[in-house]
Parts: sequence; C-alpha cells; structure tokens
Amino acid sequence: MIFAIESSCDETALAVFDPARGLQGEWIHSQIALHGRYGGVVPDLATREHLRNLTPLLQCARAETDFKKLTRVVVTHGPGLAGCLAIGVAAAKALALALRVPLVGVNHLRGHAFSPFIAVHAEAPAGFDSRFEALLPHLGLVVSGGNTLLFTMDRARRITVIASTKDDAAGEALDKGAKLLALGYPGGPIVEKLAAAGRADAYDFPRGNGPRSDLDFSFSGLKTSLRYQLEKMTPTEIEVRTPDLCASYQQAVIDALVRKTTFALQRDSFRSLGLSGGVANNRTLRAALAAVAAGRGIALLAAEPKHTGDNAGMIAFAAWADPSVQAVALPALGIEPSLAL
Repeated sequence: MIFAIESSCDETALAVFDPARGLQGEWIHSQIALHGRYGGVVPDLATREHLRNLTPLLQCARAETDFKKLTRVVVTHGPGLAGCLAIGVAAAKALALALRVPLVGVNHLRGHAFSPFIAVHAEAPAGFDSRFEALLPHLGLVVSGGNTLLFTMDRARRITVIASTKDDAAGEALDKGAKLLALGYPGGPIVEKLAAAGRADAYDFPRGNGPRSDLDFSFSGLKTSLRYQLEKMTPTEIEVRTPDLCASYQQAVIDALVRKTTFALQRDSFRSLGLSGGVANNRTLRAALAAVAAGRGIALLAAEPKHTGDNAGMIAFAAWADPSVQAVALPALGIEPSLAL
C-alpha cells in the first residue's frame, strides 16, 4: 500500500495505491480559481494554499484509509516550485517517520510518463506485467503548461528523453495566447472551447518546424506571431474573429506536436504511443494522435482526464511501476525544482 503526496505547483493532492487492486483513494484541492484572478500561478500564494489545505486533506485520507497498512510514503520532489515542493516533502518525511515506513522521492515528469498505464493496470491488476510488456517499447509525449517532451520507454521500463522544448511549453503557449486575447486563465481549455466555432485555416501561424532530424519543439515564435496579428486588428475585429484566431492558434500547436511525434515514431519500432500532461485533455490533439497511432497499427494510451493534471495518483503508480524509483534516507530527500526526467 503506497501513500503519495503531490504539491509541485498549484494542486494539493494525495492518493493511496494498492498494487493488487489499483488506486484506492484520491484527494485533491485545486487552486485554479484563486490564481485565475492573477492570470497565472503566483508561487507565494500557491505555497500558502498548500500549507492551508494539506492537513485537512490528510485528515480526509486518514478517515478513509487504514494508515497501519501503508508500506511506503512517496512524494514529488521535483521539478516544480521550490516552496510548494518543500511543503510536500516535509509532510512526507514526517508521515514516513511516524509510520516507520520507507520514504520515496518521485520525479513529477516520471509520474506523467507512467500515467497512461494507470488505466491498463485498472483493467486487470493481476495481469498487468504481461500486458505492460506487450506495449513496450513505448513512445510517450508529455505536454503540459510547464513541460513538452518526447521520451522512449524500453522493455526494461527505462526512460530516455529524445526531445524537449527550446523555449515555451505547449500548454504555456496556449495560456499566453489566451492572455493576449484577454480570455482568462487557464487559457488552454478556453482556447479549445472557442476554437470549436472557428476555422483552423483562417490564419497562418508558424509551426516551429525544422529539419526532420530536429525533434525539439519551439513555440515562442507562435506566440509572437499572434501578438503581431492582433496589433494589426481593431478591438472589434478581434472580438468578431476570436473563434478563428483560437482555432488557428490551437491548430498550429497541435500540428507541431503531431509532426514531431510522427517523426519520432518513424525512427524506431514502437508498440504503443502515450499522451499525458494537462494539454492531453485537448480533444483535437487526442483525435490527431489517435489517427497517427492507428495509421501505424499501434495503441494510443492517453491518460485519463483526472490523471492528466498534477495528481498524486500518477506519483503513487510511478513509485510502484518505475524500477528506477528507490527508497531514500529521510535526511537525504530534498527538493529538486529543475530535476530532469
């Protein structure tokens, strides 16, 4: 029985995972409404909210969980906001010490990398290992507000990052685009909703393409292009054309993601394609990658919506499924705000 704590940014989250039965409980407090007033996450406010909400969440978890059955405490220790990570790590150390169980630090991005396999495990926990092996080697795309990267997972479940972003992450680009359009925060879902009524070919925004040999992403030029386009338009024109602007802008992001992913798939033989991170909820992106996977005769494993954002369920699962995750001494576990995958 694994107890997990996630506090890397603006979500305070807990989860309990039983390898024999799957996730037995998940508790989360979101700060979206608070940070929405400021157009983005305010680190000091996020840290304060973790301090305020972690104890009540722990009380809820304890009311529904027999803590005597817990065998490990795991916690996100990077990457993320230093103050937010420190709250979770301190709580995990205290809990592990009180329960006299091992403490494990988990990389947040590794949690995202393994999150598409949570549903595979839930289907039949007893036969998970054999079904997991049948899906390897695996190509994964993590796409969120803070990270955009491609990685491979071999048959030994070893992860190798093969591409990342040179500047903005895809989710960050969508949020900044929404901010330029004065749409609110978080911008990605708002852009997607408005894009449904617009034309994706109305504006020709750059895709950040490069040679096929370069798999890294770049979205800063896209954001700049939108700003230049808006400077040419009157407020009335922007209001009328907002659906078209959103559809075209969103399509530029999706095209870049799909193009690089397709190039990566062509480099080797994969048995599955994974999609995770907050932007994985975008239905247009999911449909596009499903078509790519179907064209190559492989499975698309998209993380369930509740496991695409910052959540403790994926941290608990990764602590069990990832062979690279090891218990650490209580004093040795620190925060790693810029920890690489």
